[in-house]
Amino acid sequence: METRQIQYFMEVAKREHVTEAADAMHVAQSSVSRQIFNLEDELGVALFIREGRRVKLTPIGRIFFERMKQVTNLMEQAKREVKEYLNPEKGTVRIAFPISMAAHTLPSIIYAFRTRYPEAKFEMSNALYDDLIDGVIKGEFNLAMIAPMPHKDKEKKIMGTTLFSENIVALLPFHHPLANKTSIMLQDLNHDSFVVLPEGFIFREQVVDACKQAGFTPQIAFEGKDIDALKGLVSAGLGVALMPEMTLVDNTPRSTVVVPLTDARLMRTVGVIYPTQRKLLPTEELFYDFLLETYKRLNEFRK
Repeated sequence: METRQIQYFMEVAKREHVTEAADAMHVAQSSVSRQIFNLEDELGVALFIREGRRVKLTPIGRIFFERMKQVTNLMEQAKREVKEYLNPEKGTVRIAFPISMAAHTLPSIIYAFRTRYPEAKFEMSNALYDDLIDGVIKGEFNLAMIAPMPHKDKEKKIMGTTLFSENIVALLPFHHPLANKTSIMLQDLNHDSFVVLPEGFIFREQVVDACKQAGFTPQIAFEGKDIDALKGLVSAGLGVALMPEMTLVDNTPRSTVVVPLTDARLMRTVGVIYPTQRKLLPTEELFYDFLLETYKRLNEFRK
């Protein structure tokens, strides 16, 4: 197999169209078709099902595609590692995070890191909880901020460190009967309509589980695609929401009130995970150590 064959194969697989792949790589369609044919001939299997001008991966083609994604990630990582070895302060950190950390947690820590290392770069993406773990395992990124922290020994392929724990609080419309309380029990909201994240978000599961432990099943009135959407729904008086406290720092919407919950179990752990089967790149090691240093100092300050 040649590197060019793999590049052509990956592009065609992602686009499911030979002509579009050729245009994207600025090469002739015939060249792409020939390299794909040579690759299939060498492997002895059909990687694509041809459907007119479009193509789709065969079952074995999809397996080959997933393996080649890992190989490509490792090749890119190797090139970056060589480059960053000479000057890690100018390298790139590839990190993923849940949507709940997009507004405050991650931007704040990146800003602080760039104050120390102004030429460092970041490639960031957000993902659902299980996708964050799988992405680290498969090499799509090397670091992921995550909440709650998963079991470190999942398939023995990830490790991580808890950075801090944060309270879960209630966000209520300004006119809510409990809005003037200094604190409430979650059970006090058992007759309210809730606004929550969509199915598949781990924080939605945490909210529903917390309500059930408090003795009721939440009445879900609306779903919002992210934390900011939930804030807007509460601000419009369409329901109440549970929120990680950090998402409301300097960003509590008008017409809402944050009320602490006295249920001690309503907390979540926030941390960072990394792969056990790959080394972090030099710049990523710098960022990881910076995370540990920063949150250790913040946790000591809070005490």
